[in-house]
Amino acid sequence: MAKAKTLVGLDVHATKIVAAVLDAETGQLQTFGMSGDTDGAAGFCAGLPRPVRVAYEAGPTGYGLARELAKRGVECVVAAPSKIPRASGDRVKTDRRDAEHLVRLLLAGKLHAVRVPGDEEEALRDLVRARDAVRMDLMRARHRLSKLLLRHGIRFDDGQAWTERHRQWLATITLDWPAAHTTMLDARGAIDALCHRRDGLEREIVALLPACPWAVRPRSACAQRSAILSVSRAPGSSAATSDWSPQSPPPVSSAGSGRSPRPARGTPGGCWSKRRGTTAPGRASVKR
Repeated sequence: MAKAKTLVGLDVHATKIVAAVLDAETGQLQTFGMSGDTDGAAGFCAGLPRPVRVAYEAGPTGYGLARELAKRGVECVVAAPSKIPRASGDRVKTDRRDAEHLVRLLLAGKLHAVRVPGDEEEALRDLVRARDAVRMDLMRARHRLSKLLLRHGIRFDDGQAWTERHRQWLATITLDWPAAHTTMLDARGAIDALCHRRDGLEREIVALLPACPWAVRPRSACAQRSAILSVSRAPGSSAATSDWSPQSPPPVSSAGSGRSPRPARGTPGGCWSKRRGTTAPGRASVKR
């Protein structure tokens, strides 16, 4: 990799981008403002004296800018925001200061890059996250209905909840107060709608399985839900951990999950150790 002549730190927002441009030879630092257009920002960076290295924080604007810079032959580092070092006393935060801070860290080599996913991988990850969001909404809706019935002294004691038998039992319930009964009907309708949405998303994920490099191929219909779980976890975690090869299964890794063993305790001679719990931070979708 050739030594960069020009270093660029970008503070990227939806409607505007602030660029801090550092000449690696002279040390001259300049700041420029531009619109949030990806093509315009990529063209600006590509027009600077080569070789050029660009850095910006991973965020809600996604990886489109990094992919566009790669198409133009510009090296780009998408930095993990949680690993960007910041001074404890630095409490003034502006777009210009953030961009200058990024370019100085890029020069010092203190940025931790995340892997930039491809277009197809990012689209599949969005689909998987949509299913996961529906699953969480469904769990909350079911909790609201069950607790509503519990407050009225109604319990289901005939097997597992949320089965077909449980649904038939719910259809027979009538609450005494009209307001409470309307609330129950609304909760039942929300659960039915969320189940319909979840099933539709799962069918779409199953349809994408044959071409998905991260999923285990289901051998039977009963294995489809396990396959959905496999494809749900792999694309979402791959962007935060490592670059998986389609020819090999995903590695077991704690990277990106926030889960890592706490320091072990033992005797000075190291004859034994006791593993404690795992740390709490990290993405819930990866830890599941």
